[in-house]
Amino acid sequence: MAKSKKIVAAVDVGTTKIVVVAGQWTEEGKVEILGIGTSASAGVRRGVVLNIEEVSRAIDVALRQAEEHIGTDIDEVYVNIVGQQLKTFSLKAEKYIDKDHLVTEADVEFLIQKVKKAELPEGYKIYHAEPQLYQVDQEGECPDPVGMKAEHLEVEFKLLVAPESYESNLQLGLEQTGIKVKQAIIDPLASSEILLTEEEKETGVILLDIGGGTTKLAIFHEGVLRYSSLIPFGGNVLTHDIKEGCSIVLRQAESLKTQFGQAMGDFAPEDKVVTIPSPSGWEPKEISFRNLAYVIQARMEEIIESINFHIEKSGFGDRIGAGIVLTGGTALLLNLNQLLKYQTGMDVRIGVPRLKTDKPWKGLEDPRFATVLGLLQIGLKETAFDGKKEPVKKKVAKPKSNSFGFLKSMKEGVARQMDMFFNDEQGIEMK
Repeated sequence: MAKSKKIVAAVDVGTTKIVVVAGQWTEEGKVEILGIGTSASAGVRRGVVLNIEEVSRAIDVALRQAEEHIGTDIDEVYVNIVGQQLKTFSLKAEKYIDKDHLVTEADVEFLIQKVKKAELPEGYKIYHAEPQLYQVDQEGECPDPVGMKAEHLEVEFKLLVAPESYESNLQLGLEQTGIKVKQAIIDPLASSEILLTEEEKETGVILLDIGGGTTKLAIFHEGVLRYSSLIPFGGNVLTHDIKEGCSIVLRQAESLKTQFGQAMGDFAPEDKVVTIPSPSGWEPKEISFRNLAYVIQARMEEIIESINFHIEKSGFGDRIGAGIVLTGGTALLLNLNQLLKYQTGMDVRIGVPRLKTDKPWKGLEDPRFATVLGLLQIGLKETAFDGKKEPVKKKVAKPKSNSFGFLKSMKEGVARQMDMFFNDEQGIEMK
């Protein structure tokens, strides 16, 4: 079936930058990038929109750049959701199957839809529900129950929830520029779409996105997302440390970090210095490459300590067969991959977006574009079919009278877990 030629657009609203990308399918099944726009972010702190007016103006700058390339207006976009209050926890749900019947995809889909309707504390929304484990007739775990004969099906789900305000503030900011949110997608799911291979997800991999304001960690094992967390520090804190440590202004500190910074002091040359101009009447400052690197290394080691904490907390630390895939703007910091390898004991590679485009577009292989390209790819997959023929939707099984018992227990289970969850300041993962 022919791919749709509909233009799809995505927006990555980050703490330090905003990126807009638009594309469409070619006749050969590749992606044609039609336009890109970037701007400095404003009104966003640690991934969360706080000032709608400021973020709207920043989005508008990037949006107009992209539209100039395309030659037409963008009316709807895929966006990413990120923030400290993004939470993950596990929940079990069960369903009874008719005697002498086989488990169908509709049975699994029924449970997915019911779990998505679980009651949460006011102001929270479920953004993703992914089956983790299946159990048929209490006979132990199985990888896929579809096609098995059973009377009872139990599924453990991983739920990703976040405050509805994360999405609503994004919507308000985007609406002021004249566009609507087509779909809001949890950030690590978008990035993983474009950065990770199926083999990595199967054997166990950590996706580590070190951006300007936050560090996002997601663990995949046996093909599914198992754990997600956010550390409220990123590349910006390195810039502030350089500013304070070298007694210079923030703009100069950012320039030092990006041009001359690296993550391991012992690898930096001892005899090289950079001269920083001072205000009129003051002597210029000379800053050694090695001292600069030690300032950066000290803070990065603290961030990696938090990363190790979350890896251990996840319970999957000994099941990471592939290693760490490093992405985000800070991933470009010289020798950061080496420092990560030393501090975690895991293999590390830089995550380069894998998008099959019809022709190269300069800069798209940059880790900073991973999230927005992941959003774009998800959007393109959803519009992959020609608009004249909609994909056939699966019929979802209707609940039988003996299915409602599990709904009551599921609701009670959610209430118990969420009560623990929101009263635990350290709680990121609930099992």
